[in-house]
Amino acid sequence: MSTTNVTPNYIADHIRRVLKDGGSAPHSEDVQRFFKEEIQSRGWYTAELKKFALRFRRAIARERGMDFLVQVADQLFSGQILEEKVMAVFLLEKQTDNFGDNEFKLFASWLDRVTSWADHDALAHYLLAPMVAAGPARCREVFRWAKSRNRWRRRAACVALIRGARERRFFAEIVRLSNQLLRNKDEEDMVQKGLGWLLRETAKADPKRTVPYLIRIRKNTPRLVLRTACETLPGTTRKQVLRERTKP
Repeated sequence: MSTTNVTPNYIADHIRRVLKDGGSAPHSEDVQRFFKEEIQSRGWYTAELKKFALRFRRAIARERGMDFLVQVADQLFSGQILEEKVMAVFLLEKQTDNFGDNEFKLFASWLDRVTSWADHDALAHYLLAPMVAAGPARCREVFRWAKSRNRWRRRAACVALIRGARERRFFAEIVRLSNQLLRNKDEEDMVQKGLGWLLRETAKADPKRTVPYLIRIRKNTPRLVLRTACETLPGTTRKQVLRERTKP
């Protein structure tokens, strides 16, 4: 596909038409079962969507460059259709080494356009997290997100540290973030699941430091967070963490 003499909006509209025409109505109904919120879906399977995104990425990047590709993605993440937003992320996945602070700021602004955990986690896990890992100074943004009234920003604060956690980095920052969210008694299940996910990955990568921390916080930690954090620990260690937990 030639992108000569066309705008990012034109390409984004073309992608939207292809997503609409190539979707599966039965699968779009199946997708809804995974969400509490009402989701608008075209019914694409993830593997096929990734292949589609890869083809477009290669063509657009070759003919117009990465800046143009980012603008196309920005247009796509502005809509309400699940596949359009996930497509935006897939267009840029594994390209974050080409981006700097301006792109990070743009991607962070997309958090205010999130409508479900699926488009949120695609954005936070595949774009924001690798950029935080590549630029540790960006951790400052994580603590700002944790104070936001937007639950998706608070969840992003957790998910954006997962890449670093898997590399056994940011332990002090993870503890600080966890303490902040627990102190604020965040009751949003999406935030609690995000924190549990982060602590689970931290415990998997660095159990020597994480298990004692989990034991210290267990009495004041929601069950959902603590049980998720312990999922990959050995049975005896998991019981050790959970056995004296008293908070319902």
